[in-house]
Amino acid sequence: MSPLPFVEHLPDDPAAARRALYRGAVAHLGPTPASLEVVTDALAVLREELGFDTVRAAHDLLDGAEAFRRLGRVRKRLYLEPRFHEALARVVGAAGFDPAEIAVDPMRLRVVAHGGGDDPRAAPVYYGHRDTWYAHPQALITWWIPLFDLPEEETFVFYPDAFARAVPNDSEIFDYDAWVRDGWGLKIGWQDREAGRTARYPAVIGAADQGPAVGFSCRAGDNLLFSGAHFHRTRAHTAGRTRYSLDFRMVHLGDHAASLGAPNADNRSRGSCLGDYVRLAPA
Repeated sequence: MSPLPFVEHLPDDPAAARRALYRGAVAHLGPTPASLEVVTDALAVLREELGFDTVRAAHDLLDGAEAFRRLGRVRKRLYLEPRFHEALARVVGAAGFDPAEIAVDPMRLRVVAHGGGDDPRAAPVYYGHRDTWYAHPQALITWWIPLFDLPEEETFVFYPDAFARAVPNDSEIFDYDAWVRDGWGLKIGWQDREAGRTARYPAVIGAADQGPAVGFSCRAGDNLLFSGAHFHRTRAHTAGRTRYSLDFRMVHLGDHAASLGAPNADNRSRGSCLGDYVRLAPA
């Protein structure tokens, strides 16, 4: 399947656009007023909670425990506050999708620190994975928005040859009901600094040839859309600054009901998180 089929435009027809993504296209769309608004608002929350404007220098200005605590507050606000759910409806609508037909796993802040690949507590951040391994439907579309311009070395990579080909993995260990039984800390992401050591995250088993890795650079506010069935991996970096991005996951409820979506090559996770998705109101 490689090279990765990046596209700069999706079909105008929303159903055709979704089908293209289910087949493995990765849409790298430019910023929209809605995505730039989300970037501005997320950065304002970051600066408020961190207590300084130079948020990309957080690893130099705060010790690890304090940075983790403050970033945890940011994650909760972005994931739970209704105003950010409303902002997602505008982002989805700006790309031509009808928010009324969509449910989302809401906005998550992703933080990739300088040298973070050396911290055992952060190891799951860098696991190669499919988002569907976390009990998401095969109709899952992942939506990623960077908060800053980023070179290829600070983003992540896709393995297009593995899109519809099985990768040896232990996704069967993931049981959604058990994952959220004791609260939503793990669902929101990184509310427990030791979770990377103590929680079990689906991972590749043994040595597997996923094929060539394909990366990309981006601008703040870009919209990157791809099937949650894509096998991908975050890059570790030592760029001297912290990488921030936002992502959310969306499912077209009609497609899910009709069993449409990407091929399931190897996902054996249990349960379904769709019942905890947020329904979007029209933008």
